[in-house]
Amino acid sequence: MRRNITTEITIDATPEEVWEVLTDLPRYCVWNPFIRQADGEVAPGERLRLTMYAESGKPTTFHPTVRVCVPAAELRWTGHFLVRGLFDGEHFVRLAEGPGRTTRVEHGERFRGLLVPFLGRLLEGTARSFTAMNEALRARVESTRSTS
Repeated sequence: MRRNITTEITIDATPEEVWEVLTDLPRYCVWNPFIRQADGEVAPGERLRLTMYAESGKPTTFHPTVRVCVPAAELRWTGHFLVRGLFDGEHFVRLAEGPGRTTRVEHGERFRGLLVPFLGRLLEGTARSFTAMNEALRARVESTRSTS
């Protein structure tokens, strides 16, 4: 079974400026309401340590592997719960240059596995968490940009 979540936002900054904030994992604790702790090297094949806070506020730590890292364009990682095929996710953030020095951010995840049909409410909450992260990313990038 599969399920996809995709969210979008436009940020008043260049893709390079957005990328700088997006890949500064140690500072996630300052601005990110969803992934509040993050560390690791943002490079293909590297494992990250991400602590995500669901709407319930309960933290969950994952160790996904970076699959794609194209500066100012795309970051993608994959992870799974317990064993592959049970509940797997491919998380992505894509940046595209927009008009007038803006960036369109497409942020989402592709879920697959045996548990997907049973996790409807969890996945709906995940979509809201992605939207909250997008808004916080925009606020962080735009405020950082205005103070530079």
